[in-house]
Amino acid sequence: MEATTPCPSCHALNRLTPGRSSEGAKCGKCGALLFPADPVTVTDDSFQRLVVESPLPVLVDLWAPWCGPCRTIAPVLEELARKYHGHLRVAKLNVDENPYTARQMEAMSIPLLLFMKDGRVLQRLVGAYPGSEIENAVRVLIGQN
Repeated sequence: MEATTPCPSCHALNRLTPGRSSEGAKCGKCGALLFPADPVTVTDDSFQRLVVESPLPVLVDLWAPWCGPCRTIAPVLEELARKYHGHLRVAKLNVDENPYTARQMEAMSIPLLLFMKDGRVLQRLVGAYPGSEIENAVRVLIGQN
């Protein structure tokens, strides 16, 4: 079965070849990386396409600019995005700018990390966890544990 994914830049749908690494895959329309090595900003409008329908497992960070613990874990998430590039998508959702998705994901406290695969939340971490604990959850999510 052929998988597709939207471009995080222009939102054009792109076909993915089964069994082939997604690392370095580029959008056929705009040339942007389909799975960038940096966290991708998602919104209420793009959450379904970039997170729920992602062919890769996704670590979603629900955060706000005024949240100190959110700023504390941001470098950890950036490093995990680079380290697991091609195996994991890291997405960031600003809860102040995207209240609909924040409500849908039951974000009562932030930072809230959602570990998602095939559109389902498999694990939730609330608060500023140590980087090693976040990485352990990522390894379980992508099957490297």
